[in-house]
Amino acid sequence: METIDIAGSIGLVAMVLLTVNIIIGILISTAYKKTAVWQRLPSKIKAIKLIDVHNYTAYMALSLVLVHFLIIPLDPSSKFSYIHLIQPWSAPHQPLFVTLGLISFLTLLVVIITTQKVIKNKIGTRTWRNIHVISYGTGLLFIVHGLVMDPLLKDRPIDFIDPEKLLVEICALLLIMAFVYRYQYKKKNNK
Repeated sequence: METIDIAGSIGLVAMVLLTVNIIIGILISTAYKKTAVWQRLPSKIKAIKLIDVHNYTAYMALSLVLVHFLIIPLDPSSKFSYIHLIQPWSAPHQPLFVTLGLISFLTLLVVIITTQKVIKNKIGTRTWRNIHVISYGTGLLFIVHGLVMDPLLKDRPIDFIDPEKLLVEICALLLIMAFVYRYQYKKKNNK
């Protein structure tokens, strides 16, 4: 397995973790414990603190995205250098979508940094919530990045039925459903 394949696989795992993370975040923001579905779950599942899972998946995803980001230039066939990763518009392959990947990484970093208690306390809950909403856009960015980028960096057209792309499409569908659910909850409860 080449380094570029490993980077792609790590990126996919990070995308799944970020999808799970955003869905859990939406559940937390919508009083999930009051729902009939939650009430019917076994007590062992209800004992799980979703906020801990939310935080854990965020840190794991951030770590994986960083590894994904840092190992791409290690594969000479990628033609990427570390400069391309911080100036993605000059990337040798799909610069627009590399840029979306970098923006997604940076917004994830901002959301996680502002969630640290000392920073959250300084900026206040209202500002923190407004910053945290960035994660919805981050979700869209990493989905587009994952869907459009050629995993072998050969600028091939998108193969929508490739298993990797199907995984991205499933994550996209789950996020869209979660965003719609969150919007309907907000509209219904005016929160």
